[in-house]
Amino acid sequence: MSSTEQRLQDLRNRKARSEAGGGQARVDAQHNRGKMTARERMEMLLDDGSFQEIDALVEHRCRDFNMDANIIPGDGVVTGHGTINGREVFAFAQDFTVYGGSLGEMHGLKICKVLDMALKTGRPVIGMNDSGGARIQEGVASLGSYAEIFFRNVRASGVVPQISVIMGPCAGGAVYSPAITDFVIMVDQTAHMFITGPEVIKTVTNEVVTFEDLGGAMTHGSKSGVSHFTANDDEGAILLARELTDLLPQNNLERPPDKKTSDPIDRSCDALDSIIPDVATKPYDVLDVISEILDDGAFLEVQADWAQNIVIGFGHLGSHTVGVVANQPKVLAGCLDIDASDKAARFVRFCDAFNIPIITLEDVPGFLPGTNQEWGGIIRHGAKLLYAFAEATVPKLTVILRKAYGGAYDVMSSKHIRGDYNVAWPTGELAVMGADGAVEIIHKRRIAHARNAEQERARLTEDFNEKFANPYKAAALGYLDDVIEPNETRRRLARALEMLLDKEELRPARKHGNIPL
Repeated sequence: MSSTEQRLQDLRNRKARSEAGGGQARVDAQHNRGKMTARERMEMLLDDGSFQEIDALVEHRCRDFNMDANIIPGDGVVTGHGTINGREVFAFAQDFTVYGGSLGEMHGLKICKVLDMALKTGRPVIGMNDSGGARIQEGVASLGSYAEIFFRNVRASGVVPQISVIMGPCAGGAVYSPAITDFVIMVDQTAHMFITGPEVIKTVTNEVVTFEDLGGAMTHGSKSGVSHFTANDDEGAILLARELTDLLPQNNLERPPDKKTSDPIDRSCDALDSIIPDVATKPYDVLDVISEILDDGAFLEVQADWAQNIVIGFGHLGSHTVGVVANQPKVLAGCLDIDASDKAARFVRFCDAFNIPIITLEDVPGFLPGTNQEWGGIIRHGAKLLYAFAEATVPKLTVILRKAYGGAYDVMSSKHIRGDYNVAWPTGELAVMGADGAVEIIHKRRIAHARNAEQERARLTEDFNEKFANPYKAAALGYLDDVIEPNETRRRLARALEMLLDKEELRPARKHGNIPL
C-alpha cells in the first residue's frame, strides 16, 4: 500500500470512528428507548444526500478523571448544513451515545460554529437536543461553552429563525438555549425539560413529582407554555421542523416563501354567514373561521394546548405566508388573560421580525377579571400584547367578528395602534362594555326609580344595543375601513394583503424599546 493510500485509509478510519458514535451497544440502547441516533435524525431532517458535516474530527481537551483515555471524534454532537426542500439550513444533533450527549467545551464550540455560520450566511438553525447536561468532568469550561451558545442565540434572535427539537433529556442550564429560540418541539414521553430534577425538588421542597409531570412534553405544551409543538415520536418531531421551516423566510431580510395553491382568492366563504350564533353569549369555534379563510383550509396551530382562549398559528392567504391571532370564544369566552397575552405577544413579535403579515380575528369581551389575574400582573402582561401589536410594522389586517369591548378592543390590532386594514362583520359590537353592564352603570338611578325596574332595564338595554352594539358608529368615525359580509372575508383580506405587501413604515431610531416584561 502506497503512502497516499495509507493516508486515505487513515482518514476513512477516523471518519468511521466518528460516525460510529458511542458504539453499537449504545446505539442499540438508543433504539430500544424508541429514539433515533443523532445521525439518523440529521439524515431525516435534511434532503437526501444534502448533509455536509462540519467538525467530525473535533475531540475534547479534558485530561482529568481519566477522560484522556476516552476520546471519541465528534465529541458527542453532529453538526453541519444541508437543505430542506432545496433551501439551505444549518443543524446540529446531540449524540446521546457519546458521553450521554453531555456538553463539554469542544461540543459547545461546535454548536457555536454552526450558529456563527448561520448568522453570517442568513440561514435558519435547527438544533436537536438529547443531552445529559453539562459535562461534569470539564467543570467551568462546559459552563463557558453553554454561555457562548446563549450569547449567539440572542445575537441570532430576530435575524434567522431558530428551532429547537427536544428529543431526550434537557436539564439545568441547557434549557435556556431552547427557551431563547423561536420554537420548541418536544417528543412525547422521551423529551424532558426542567431546571432542577425530581430528586432535587424532593430534597428542597419535599414535593414528589415524576419526570413526565415535572417536565414532559404534555406539561410544557399545556401548563408552562415552554413548548410550541408536541410530537408522538422522533419522526413526527422532525417532520414538524421541516414543515415549520417551509413556512418561514431564511432570514429577516427576506419575505417568507410563497406556496402555490389552486384555491381561488375570490372564493366565497358562505359558511361564515351563519357561523356567529344569534345569542351573543353562545360560543363557536374560531378555528372554523380560520380554516374557511386560509388557502386550502390549512392551518398550523402553534401552542394549541396552552392558553386556549387565544389561537395563534401559520397558514397561507393568496399563496403568501401569514400569521393568525384569533380570540377563541369556546374558552373563557375569548377573554384575554395573562397566558393568552404572553402567547400572542411573542407570536406577533416573531411575525414582525420575519416579515410575516398578521391577520387578527377578534371576538373579545375584555380582559379576564379576578384577583389571581390582577395580582399576577394582568396589567403588565396585557401591555405586552399591546406593545407587540403597536410595535409591529408588517401588514396588519383585523376582522372584528363579534365582540370588541373595552381596552381589549384597542389591544387587538385596532386602527388606533396602526392596524392597516380593519373591517368588521355586521355582527360586530364595538363598545366600552356589553349592554347589560353599561346600562347598570349609566342608568343606575333611572332604573332604581322606575315603576317597573325590569321593564325599564330591558328598554334601556335595547336602546344601548341599537346605538353601540354594532360596527356602524366605529365605521362612521373611520375606525373601521369597512363593514363587510362574512362570505367575502377571504377575498377582501387577500386583496388588502396584496396591496400591503410593499408597505414601509419607519419608526424613530433607537437601540431597542423597553417592552413590559
